[in-house]
Amino acid sequence: MTTQPFVPPPYPYDRLDAFAKLAAAHEGGVIDLSIGTPCDAPAAAVVAALSSSNAERGYPASIGSEPLRGAAREWLRRRFAVDVPLSQIAACVGSKEFVASTPHYMKLRRPDRDTVLFPAVSYPTYEMGAILAGCHPVAVPMNAAGGLDLAAISTGDAARALMLWVNSPSNPTGALDDLGAAAAWGRQHGVPVFSDECYVEFTWQRAGECMLQHGVDGVVVLHSLSKRSNLAGVRVAFYAGDAHIVNYLKEVRKHVGLMVPGPAQAAGVVALNDDAHVAAQREVYAKRLARTADVLSRWSGLNISLPAGGFYLWFNAGDGWQFAERLARDGGALVSPGDFYGSGGANNVRVAVVQPDEKIELLAKRLA
Repeated sequence: MTTQPFVPPPYPYDRLDAFAKLAAAHEGGVIDLSIGTPCDAPAAAVVAALSSSNAERGYPASIGSEPLRGAAREWLRRRFAVDVPLSQIAACVGSKEFVASTPHYMKLRRPDRDTVLFPAVSYPTYEMGAILAGCHPVAVPMNAAGGLDLAAISTGDAARALMLWVNSPSNPTGALDDLGAAAAWGRQHGVPVFSDECYVEFTWQRAGECMLQHGVDGVVVLHSLSKRSNLAGVRVAFYAGDAHIVNYLKEVRKHVGLMVPGPAQAAGVVALNDDAHVAAQREVYAKRLARTADVLSRWSGLNISLPAGGFYLWFNAGDGWQFAERLARDGGALVSPGDFYGSGGANNVRVAVVQPDEKIELLAKRLA
């Protein structure tokens, strides 16, 4: 029996290169609404902390400095009224790194299990992390509300499951999942549940929720400063929850040398301690969502509704690739075809409202 070498598939956003050329033909260039990269400036105090920490000389703590973990703990208390011991909180180098690498470490912990469960329509790194770990990725169907249909998980998959990923608010759909139900399912089946909550500051229909509000046993939550604080380039995130799982991951990650740079950790402290800049950013995204939905609805004839959470528009365009090509030609804008996020999204399109207001108005002018 021969083993085939792993060949990385095309990176999803590289598949838009042809459309980028079409969009670039417009005066004023490409309006990139395909990737959720924040364009707005971080808080000035956060930027100042990057240059004045004196933390660049030595190796930073892999688990995160005590001030960073303390700021994360206080934020969880302030935001969700949950109190997690400092020993059960640790830093990671942005949330994507954690999503991609954790299945590998969890498989080493439980070599008798080989299955990673994740939402059928979701951020592609959940599936890729499972593949890179040599695990079996199993997409969990979505229910009518856009959350996980936990009842659809087979008995066999539950018995083999190494972990279950939950993402609420969802990327790409913006749906808000039932986090209490997911936590309960995990405990019932002995499956650790990892809840990716990096968009939790941006919910529009109800207050943001953290899975730790439903207890810490068997649960690990993941939070990031990339979206809430416009710090995607700084790569600061943290995970918190079940003592056994967090302590295991802390020790493994030390050996790998995964460390958030010291100056970035200092900036993270300032960002987590400030809620005002997040409230201001919420207002910005709420207005951009409404304006972009109106612009695209008028142009396309579709009824594009606003999401329950996040800063993406997600809608059925009939054919996601056809819509994306047409918008590149007519409006000079790039958006993501829905099959980037699983075959269940093939008819859909995701639009990231991360460009400055003047760019969105330029799109409106082009499409008028």
